[in-house]
Amino acid sequence: MTVVMIRIGLTGGIAAGKSTVATHLRELDATLVDYDVLARKVVEPGSVGLQRIVEHFGPDAMNAQGGLNRRWMSEHVFSDPNAESERRILDDIEHPLIYDLALSEERQAVEKNPDAVVVHDIPLLAEVIDDIPMRFDHIVTVEAPEQTRVERMMRTRGMSEAQAKARIAHQPTRAARESIADAVIDSSQDVEHMFDCVDRLMEQWRKEARRNHGIQH
Repeated sequence: MTVVMIRIGLTGGIAAGKSTVATHLRELDATLVDYDVLARKVVEPGSVGLQRIVEHFGPDAMNAQGGLNRRWMSEHVFSDPNAESERRILDDIEHPLIYDLALSEERQAVEKNPDAVVVHDIPLLAEVIDDIPMRFDHIVTVEAPEQTRVERMMRTRGMSEAQAKARIAHQPTRAARESIADAVIDSSQDVEHMFDCVDRLMEQWRKEARRNHGIQH
């Protein structure tokens, strides 16, 4: 089997509209590898990831049901005096497990369709770009003004303004995301216009896959 898939990296700031773009790409028959979903899988009850987290962070990292105590962990890695170093340790535990799952999902998709457009939905791609064990044919970032994102988080996630701004501050900057991307989608425009941009990108990627297919054969 000749593999000529196109691998896309999709990123964006929190509450910038990345999930909306990801859903539309899936509707256009792209294969979506959702790293938020994978991050939950690697810390499921009984998982190696959860075991390693509890070994380092202690029993408070596990809830009464035997799963990850997400509220405690969030406070610990975002608000604790040693938050930055603790967050790095958490990343060192989770990220290799997430990447293994991502590559496994990609292989399964390519077995079904060697010409697949595989989209890796990675919120913190700008932060991990040098460590992630794969390279992308194209990278797209979804962006919106910071105040728009803050208002969205307050409205849809029940955050205070301070909490929303703190979450943004703990992510890579917009400039960092745009520096690794070859396409920027502005989610502050109307959704029809935004989807038109996504449609055009998807068509370009499909043409690229077809060209690669012709070259390989």
